[in-house]
Amino acid sequence: MAEDEPWTGDDHDHNDRCHVRWQVSLNRSTAQSCYRDEWYEAQCGGCRFWIALSGQLGQDYGACSNPGSSFDGRVRFEHDGCESFVGRADGSFG
Repeated sequence: MAEDEPWTGDDHDHNDRCHVRWQVSLNRSTAQSCYRDEWYEAQCGGCRFWIALSGQLGQDYGACSNPGSSFDGRVRFEHDGCESFVGRADGSFG
């Protein structure tokens, strides 16, 4: 992509590097031995306050808009979670 073109968010190499960087800020990782079963149903992607990003990054990442969460205003991985989870009334994810 040329620097004078508008950013579309669809640069695979850039997105892969973002994913690697952003994974270090996970609150809950399913790979952790202390991961609780009940957290599986309370992941960010299913929270009513999770807003998916656009472009390829939006397939896995979104912004938290929950004023009661310590992650409010931050980009979060859809499979992460927090204590302020509020499920969507329709049960959708992503």
